[in-house]
Amino acid sequence: MNLFTIIEEIEKVDPEIHDRINQRRDAIKNITSFGSKVAVAALPFAFSTLFKKAYGATPTVAVNTVLNFALQLEYLESYFYTQGLAASGLIPATDAASFATISADEMAHIAFLKSVLGSAAIPMPAIDLTAKGAFSNVLTNYNTFLAVANTFEDTGMRAYKGQLTNLLGNQVVLTAALSIHAVEARHASVVRSVRARHSVAITPWITGTSSVYNDTGVAAVNANYGAGASGYPAENNVIQAGIDCTTLPSASGSTTGFNIACEAFDEPLDMATVLTVVAPFFK
Repeated sequence: MNLFTIIEEIEKVDPEIHDRINQRRDAIKNITSFGSKVAVAALPFAFSTLFKKAYGATPTVAVNTVLNFALQLEYLESYFYTQGLAASGLIPATDAASFATISADEMAHIAFLKSVLGSAAIPMPAIDLTAKGAFSNVLTNYNTFLAVANTFEDTGMRAYKGQLTNLLGNQVVLTAALSIHAVEARHASVVRSVRARHSVAITPWITGTSSVYNDTGVAAVNANYGAGASGYPAENNVIQAGIDCTTLPSASGSTTGFNIACEAFDEPLDMATVLTVVAPFFK
């Protein structure tokens, strides 16, 4: 999460941010100087304090629900990568740095969400990375580990996108959520690229077909995306703003292919669908 860009983004929607901070305006204006003095991992706590001073107390109950939903997912992802990195011989040396970075990002997301939620933050739930036996070798078979990582990152990225409209009334939290969403999207692309290097037929971006809701190749997850969607248009959706994108002309003069049409947009996931997908991973 690039915290140094958050203030710039907030200024776009709230030009009076410096006045709200009052005596802390010098700290806000010189926030980039923190980089040489404070560990980046500690910045979320500083931002949380400043936000509360600027915008009043704590997030509303509705916002807390969204943030705790995000926190639950971050707990799952962070625990997954921590256990994966600790498992002897699981992650090849060539990929270890990438997963160490992802793991650090997830821990930073948890720190930020907990600092904003304060006492309202939910505790870490009991986690079963095997999903009740569906992925019994997740910490011993690298291909299984990658498939589950792919699932978590795709789902997490789309989960954040699905909650953005619920945060429109809180520009500070919305900006932070957008930043985390972007990080999760990069995580998904990295994991997909690693899977491709290990001979899995997958692209760095999500795609679909008329019969496949998600291209992770994990049957249990695909079933959940379909069964738990409740009419939700998943990644095989080609209708955007009421327009069938396959009817649009392409650069070659013909109509747009199905894959291109569904790859052009990442669909948001609603909370119910996300919880259906990840439910087996919680005890």
